[in-house]
Amino acid sequence: MALIRKRAKPATLPSIVPRHVAIVMDGNGRWAEKRFQPRIFGHHAGVKSVRTCVESAVRAGVEVLTLFAFSSENWKRPDEEVSGLMDLFLRSVRSEAKSLHEDGVCLRFVGDLARFADPLRQEMEALVTQTAHNSRLKLNVAVNYGGRWDIANAARRLVADVAAGYLTPEAITEQSFAPYTQLADLAEVDLFIRTGGEIRVSNFLLWQIAYSELYFSDVLWPDFDENQFNIALDEFSKRQRRFGETGAQRGEPAARS
Repeated sequence: MALIRKRAKPATLPSIVPRHVAIVMDGNGRWAEKRFQPRIFGHHAGVKSVRTCVESAVRAGVEVLTLFAFSSENWKRPDEEVSGLMDLFLRSVRSEAKSLHEDGVCLRFVGDLARFADPLRQEMEALVTQTAHNSRLKLNVAVNYGGRWDIANAARRLVADVAAGYLTPEAITEQSFAPYTQLADLAEVDLFIRTGGEIRVSNFLLWQIAYSELYFSDVLWPDFDENQFNIALDEFSKRQRRFGETGAQRGEPAARS
């Protein structure tokens, strides 16, 4: 089955909408390079797509949207680009605060936030507090996040509870481990989207996407609009999700011979 979908026709909202969508927003740098601009130019353009995607998710009835904004590996990029990203991130947090709150979006940042400068962390914490009681959409922005970090961090917290006597080693199962991971209080990821043409998950939500439907788009992130988002939702609605069971067990019609 082809993983990359190139349909250009407008997609109306499907009857089956994923509760939780996660997106790797890839292609900002290449989008800028195609226009003979510095990579940070593409990141600026990508902010508009974030806004569009949030609005599209709200209109579609998606409950949770998780965006991969800055990975733990992104610190390896050139200093100039990292510095520009941090500046853009801070200004975006400030500029989007009011509209997110007015739109009923509950915002949370996930990842190892200790590495960020105090002014940025304080702005992030203020926005989280401001939007905490909103319920129209839960928006998670993953920053300085890595899936392996998430699992290791969860294991460290679990071991501490075992050492304190709250849990025995024999009681450690997938079900008892899961609450220690990021996003454990939310619906599991139903649909994983990656833009930019690359076909990999890049250390994003490794625990949380175990049974997600994967959708890869050739479209670079700054060009990923509401139509593209709805095409991904439409593709999701056509997938058969079995979670290890057979089609017959899940009530699916028998395949034609």
